[in-house]
Amino acid sequence: MVTKPLSAPLEVGFDYTRSLGPTLSRFMTALRQRRVTGVRGSDGRVHVPPAEYDPVTAEPLTEVVDVASTGVVRSWSWAAEPLEGQPLDRPFAWALVLLDGADTALLHAVDAGSPDRMRTGMRVRVRWADDRVGAITDIACFEPSDEPALEPLDDDGDPVTMITSPVRLHYRHTASAEESSFLRGLAEGRLLGQRCPACGKVYLPPRPACPTDGVPTAEEVELPDHGTVTTFCIVNVPFLGQRITPPYVAAYVLLDGADIAFLHLVLGCAADEVRMGMRVEAVWKPREEWGPTLQNIDHFRPTGEPDAPYDTYSQHL
Repeated sequence: MVTKPLSAPLEVGFDYTRSLGPTLSRFMTALRQRRVTGVRGSDGRVHVPPAEYDPVTAEPLTEVVDVASTGVVRSWSWAAEPLEGQPLDRPFAWALVLLDGADTALLHAVDAGSPDRMRTGMRVRVRWADDRVGAITDIACFEPSDEPALEPLDDDGDPVTMITSPVRLHYRHTASAEESSFLRGLAEGRLLGQRCPACGKVYLPPRPACPTDGVPTAEEVELPDHGTVTTFCIVNVPFLGQRITPPYVAAYVLLDGADIAFLHLVLGCAADEVRMGMRVEAVWKPREEWGPTLQNIDHFRPTGEPDAPYDTYSQHL
């Protein structure tokens, strides 16, 4: 009987925070005021968005230039099925818009309603967001219009010096046959690796082929849930989404009988007590919480056994 590989949706995401520097700070602060600014280069061209350094001389650019919030579509492409996180939740056009007074085009969305209304050379103007915070999203989109632009607003707020940009990636991962067997084993509380028939090395998590010999790892091997810390890192810096209060230890654990270590948490002792060669064992979550995931193991903890001799793990650092 052929077992179907496991498949699941996955999400990778984080909020990226960065400082803007003087050039982009002026640009973002102006957007909050319903203004668009650029910067003039050594050849007289006005760059929008503003460049921090001259593309001709590589010197810093400092001459700020106000441009209009109206302009002309230079080229465009229709997005019939908008994706999550895009400027509009209905079909729209991505367009390069040359704002009046600028010499470089700005990429943004145009809310045209249908592709029949889009054309190169059409006049557009900024549709400002109701709530502006000093970000490129203060421009909600562009819209077809021959009307004059809205007047800028007075703004006594502090300059915008930092921005936070959410980064999100959604995709579906289909596991290999070896990964699927490994994940199904985890759902049963078992740790299943694969052995290379040529060199005899055992890999966990498993690999379809031995990276040393390049041959399929056809033999399944069940391993114990205890092993040795090879290398480790003490995490002292807090970050967004962190589940454990620092300091704590992320360590590579070499299970007994395995030939490759994998990364997991080591808890159950002070962070400064963790060391290379420390013997550890898995602490499993309650059985009713198990699924096809390595998260079934909540963490590893010291066993109290004597440290493993260095030569038993020196080839796995």
